Amino acid sequence: MAELTTLARPYAKAAFAYAQGQSQLADWANQLETASGVVAQPKIAQLLGDPAKTPAQLSSVLIEVLAVDTNGGFANFFKVLADNRRLALLPTIQAQFNQLKANLEASVDVEVVSAFDLSDDQTQSLVAVLKGKLEKDINVHTRTDSSLIGGVVIRAGDLVIDGSVRGRLNKLAEAMNS
Repeated sequence: MAELTTLARPYAKAAFAYAQGQSQLADWANQLETASGVVAQPKIAQLLGDPAKTPAQLSSVLIEVLAVDTNGGFANFFKVLADNRRLALLPTIQAQFNQLKANLEASVDVEVVSAFDLSDDQTQSLVAVLKGKLEKDINVHTRTDSSLIGGVVIRAGDLVIDGSVRGRLNKLAEAMNS
């Protein structure tokens, strides 16, 4: 996983710098998200892994599927990726691009997994506390997972706060086995 991140980083930084210079961060984020979804499709992934296909063929397929301007920045970016056989890195590039964009905008995506649905009041109070702790705007995404038994698990980038009953039971079991 770290290897993919390392390979994708220069492309994500270059795409981000270009998009920022063109004042097109939102457009690039949307296009990278769409492209990531396309390359994740099994038939496209198989095509991208075909060594018999030339980089020009690979980039033209992606450009055609995504219906991007053949002379625009997106097309050039896809051509560079294809020339270096890095089109399969698009999901990782997209994730890193989004992280750079969030850092610029001083916002962070936070995933809150709870055992039960959170009310709007609970979500808003959680956002307020996280905003104070992280000193960034919070984009919260909630989902439920009944296997947690109770409590919540909060993920914000590298930060993970496990306040679930299942997590506490696992910690207790580890302590007893030590």
